[in-house]
Amino acid sequence: MKHKKISGGLLASALAVTLMGCSSTATPEASPDATGATGTTSATSAPNAAGGTGSYVVVVKATGIGWFDRMEVGVKEWAADNGLDAREEGPAEATNEGQVSIVQNLIAQKPVAIGIVPNDLAGMEAVAQQARDAGIIVVGHEAAGMKNLDVDIEGFENGAYGAQIMENLGECTGGTGKYVQFVGALTTGSHMAWVGGALDKQLADFPDMTLVEDPIETQESEETAYNKAKEILAKYPDIAAFEGSAGTDVVGIARAVEEAGKADSTCVMGTSIPSVAGSYLESGAIDKIFFWDPALAGKAQLAIGKMIAEGGTIEEGTDLGIPGYESLVKLEGFDNVFAGNAGVAVDMTNVGDYNF
Repeated sequence: MKHKKISGGLLASALAVTLMGCSSTATPEASPDATGATGTTSATSAPNAAGGTGSYVVVVKATGIGWFDRMEVGVKEWAADNGLDAREEGPAEATNEGQVSIVQNLIAQKPVAIGIVPNDLAGMEAVAQQARDAGIIVVGHEAAGMKNLDVDIEGFENGAYGAQIMENLGECTGGTGKYVQFVGALTTGSHMAWVGGALDKQLADFPDMTLVEDPIETQESEETAYNKAKEILAKYPDIAAFEGSAGTDVVGIARAVEEAGKADSTCVMGTSIPSVAGSYLESGAIDKIFFWDPALAGKAQLAIGKMIAEGGTIEEGTDLGIPGYESLVKLEGFDNVFAGNAGVAVDMTNVGDYNF
């Protein structure tokens, strides 16, 4: 049996405490780019010629994924609330090439702002700069470390998020046993920061736990996560825990764990949303999920684009008028990265509080 079941609850207060103390954990320092987009304590851009009244586009990692279906809900709501043209686009598969092609096509259309949730931070740098050179505002999400952005907006500090997942995993396993970490891609900066923060927490607080593999890539695919989890279960029959980063990871892992008859002996936690993970939370194959509402993250990207287009400034304390993003925190080690306080944690005790 699992050593300890844990209750759900809001991450917000815990993350607020760790934001300042952990803000440099597992996040690389960004250096100023040639355009001077970084290197100041606030983020501004010259107002777009459209004055913020043209189109806005959010480019996601891939379409047809529950996480980004939810983000599209927010994009559409923001468009309706603001009386502006806003839409979501993304490749059919989570590839850098697919995203680059979409952004290149958008540059010719001259939207006011483009939001990007990148599959590959380095791979998006050149085309993001092309967009900015064309006078388009570029806002990142899950993109801390990209230099060619006006602003990157995070739901919370990434290292703290990973540490919070590990705190719960450690409690679930009783602080012992082997574990593995899954990421969408090794080039996905946020995922690598999460697993880095989790590893730091494990080494500090759970020395009897052992990470037995380097981060395992799943390419944002539930089927790949399922197959990789089966391989891990065969290789390590006594595996104690899985940590998933992509929104599809824990569901694929849970399917493999359930099929192996190990739902009661293996702790599974990571990023997902209730509509995707709910059935496995109910069965016990997933113990806890962590997330921020993708719909609100979509709105936050668009709100920042509009604010900058109208001559506004993004700085410490900026209120985007969106729940979880009412008082932005500038993350230490970066010049263009700001975070909200939007994280939540869900298990069977509170999953019914969320309808997405």
